[in-house]
Amino acid sequence: MPKGNLDDLSLFMVVVREKSFTRAAAKLGISQSTLSHIIRGLESRLDLRLLNRTTRSISPTEAGEHLINRLGPRLEEMEAELAALEDLKDKPSGLVRITAIDHVVETLIWPKLEPVLRHHPDIRVEITSDYRLSDIVADGYEIGVRRGDQVARDMIAVRMAPDQRMIIVGAPAYFQHHPVPTSPEELISHRCINLRLSTHGGLYAWELERDGNAVQVRVDGQLTFNRVQQILNAVLTGYGLAYMPDDMVMPHIRTGSLIPVMEEWSATFPGYHLYYPSRKKGSGAVSVVIDALKYR
Repeated sequence: MPKGNLDDLSLFMVVVREKSFTRAAAKLGISQSTLSHIIRGLESRLDLRLLNRTTRSISPTEAGEHLINRLGPRLEEMEAELAALEDLKDKPSGLVRITAIDHVVETLIWPKLEPVLRHHPDIRVEITSDYRLSDIVADGYEIGVRRGDQVARDMIAVRMAPDQRMIIVGAPAYFQHHPVPTSPEELISHRCINLRLSTHGGLYAWELERDGNAVQVRVDGQLTFNRVQQILNAVLTGYGLAYMPDDMVMPHIRTGSLIPVMEEWSATFPGYHLYYPSRKKGSGAVSVVIDALKYR
């Protein structure tokens, strides 16, 4: 069969069911002449007459009957499947892949997603903890999460959390043997816990700020990790000073297991944003996840 439009076959089936071009055209919302032209085009492509036409009625030819009997059920199955796809608009499903750092996964993503996913059992989520500034399109992610100032300009960014304050902290056990630092210069002589950056492999320089004056301090110490949770564990056991997000350390500051120092040098950074590559509407599953994670 030459290539044709499946819509033409569907229109043919309507004409047969209605037994009239006039009634079929009215049902389809097109003119009778347009419908007649489409059916004649179908017959021309097949090189077969499908309908017997009289002034009072129409009826399928032998070829038309064959087409109805063989293709009719298949067209109905296709229409049913398309209707099922429409239903999926109200029942989001599918896989959503997210990349974020471990701290964000534990404190922002999972607490917000967990109750939502209970109501959407057909949505599957894969979360990768990664400190690299991933190209989410090339790496196959639907959503990335990073600080607002780290999101590429060609991405759509949606705020997940308020701006973030960083605090230098140490455990009481550490300060039993080391003085409390009061300036960025004094940090050089302290045991500090470093963060290894996955993007380029370097060590994170502590970005401090006071009264609009910003400085970067490259600290040294016995321990280096590539995850902030590991740094938190080490600072709690007295291995040195750490420069940490306030939401991670405030519970420990309140209990006295960590002591903040040089708070006047604490810098504030743009809060975490989720980002994705296009304003085009994604799958229903992606929309559900974005709505669950956005800042309120």
